[in-house]
Amino acid sequence: MMEFTLRRTAQLIACLLLLAALTQAVYTALYLAEANVPRRLLWGTEGLLFVLLAALAGSALAQAGRLQLAWSAIMAAAVLNVVQVGVGLTLFGPFFEAAGEAEALAPAAEAIVAFSFMVYNAAKVLLALALIVFGMDRLVSGSRLLGGASVAFGIVALVSNAASMAAGRDVFGELPLAGGSGVLATVLLAVCLLALEDGVRQAE
Repeated sequence: MMEFTLRRTAQLIACLLLLAALTQAVYTALYLAEANVPRRLLWGTEGLLFVLLAALAGSALAQAGRLQLAWSAIMAAAVLNVVQVGVGLTLFGPFFEAAGEAEALAPAAEAIVAFSFMVYNAAKVLLALALIVFGMDRLVSGSRLLGGASVAFGIVALVSNAASMAAGRDVFGELPLAGGSGVLATVLLAVCLLALEDGVRQAE
C-alpha cells in the first residue's frame, strides 16, 4: 500500500495544480478562438481535480510541521473551486435557458455568473497567498530566482483577483489580468511544491 508521506503528497498536489492550470488554459484558448468548448468535459475534469486537491491539501496540512498557512490556503481554494465548477455545471444552463424565454430573468442569470466569478477570484486569491508563503520560504532557503518570482507574481495575482472580487470581473477592462496572473500563480505554486523535496523530507 502506498504511503502518503508529506513529500509525496506535495508532489501529487503539484501535479493536480498543473493539470488544473492546463484545463483552464485549454478552455481559454478555445473560447478566444470561438471554437466549440466542451464545457462539461473540461469543467467536470476540473471538479474532480479540485476534489482530490482538497483531500490531499487537507492531508498535507495535518502532516506539515510548518507553512500551515499555505497548505490551508490551497485546501480552501480547492473547496471554493469545487463550488465554482458546480455552479457552472448545474446552474448556467437552466438560468440562461430560462432567461432566453423570459427576459425578466436575465438579471438572475447574470447574477449567477457574477457569483461564479467571485468564487473563482476568491480561490485565486488563496492560491496566490499560498504562492507568496512558499516563495518566501524559497527565498529563505537560498533560491532567489524561484522565490523572488513567486513572491512577485503571487502579489500581482492576489491584488488583481482581490480587486476583481470587490469591483467585478470587468475592473481591468479587456485585460485578463486576474485570470491570467491566477493561472500563472497556480503553475509557479506547483513548481515551488516540486522544489520542496529536501525541506519536506527534513520536516518528516
